[in-house]
Amino acid sequence: MTDRSARRRPRVALLIPTARQPEVLTAAALAHLHEIAEVRAIDGDGALLAQHLPALLAEADACLTGWGTPPIGDEVLASAASLRLVAHCAGSVKRLIPSSIFAREITVCHAANIIADAVAEFTLLSILLGLRRVDELDRAMKAGVEWREAAAGFEPRLLGARTVGLVGMGYVGRKVARLVKAFGSRILVYDPYLRPDDAAALGVESASLDLVFRESEIVSVHAPITPETHHMIGARELGLLRDGALFINCSRSWVVDQDALLDTLRAGRVWAALDVFDAEPLPVESPFRRLDNVVVTPHQAGRTQDTYLRQGLAMIEEIERFFGGEELRYRISPEAFALMA
Repeated sequence: MTDRSARRRPRVALLIPTARQPEVLTAAALAHLHEIAEVRAIDGDGALLAQHLPALLAEADACLTGWGTPPIGDEVLASAASLRLVAHCAGSVKRLIPSSIFAREITVCHAANIIADAVAEFTLLSILLGLRRVDELDRAMKAGVEWREAAAGFEPRLLGARTVGLVGMGYVGRKVARLVKAFGSRILVYDPYLRPDDAAALGVESASLDLVFRESEIVSVHAPITPETHHMIGARELGLLRDGALFINCSRSWVVDQDALLDTLRAGRVWAALDVFDAEPLPVESPFRRLDNVVVTPHQAGRTQDTYLRQGLAMIEEIERFFGGEELRYRISPEAFALMA
């Protein structure tokens, strides 16, 4: 006889605050989740979810988490005896769960690799903007500047003829490398954890941090927040940049000494595109807002409607694969978890 427990649908705790669910879950995605699982949820915000977390997870086989999900600590996990899978609809999962979760033989998945597509495209856009300055040409034209004068004072450059330096080769760094490689650029990479075979497969050259800053005409930061990366880029590294270089940071401001960066940009030698800052929202009085050689954006690199909705659907599909005995696409290993932001 067939074991009835093998035929029952998995019990999935939906732990995303109600108001935030539409960001990552379409009606069709939610309907599919209800088809493949017994969904346990409450209508409320993160504070209410935190109160009911033990009850929601008490007999859950999996949980679907995302922005606004309260932390799931060891005490809660100890009472979640049936929990086998955490599927996180966002990227950073370290704030949500402890590393001890792996000792409990609970599988963890997240959507960081999906978000990386949006960040990589935004990075490429920033690089091309720095090389061609379309925004500056537009402002000059609309201000009535004479036709040829609007393009005077700046020599546009070709990405394929440039050496590009990437700091960090996680999900985003690898996708940026593939995009930039299509233009024919030489790519230097600083990442102590990048294996030689991976570098060869990506067509990039491993280099020291100094060499990346000294030889690259474009430097893009993609390193995570870890104790080792705090202010890894400071006045000395920025001083190695050649005149006219581009500096892109769509990653984390934690990696770059903001005072040193501000001093470098005020000197006018370098053009920058910055999407991340120590203080967010960026204060109106921030000097970064007043520099003509800087494009500033409000932490938007990973935000597209397509990306957000892919994140939720991908994690629902991951739940379906997990309980169907199929190979997972977005699983996090304990080793990778240790190196994550």
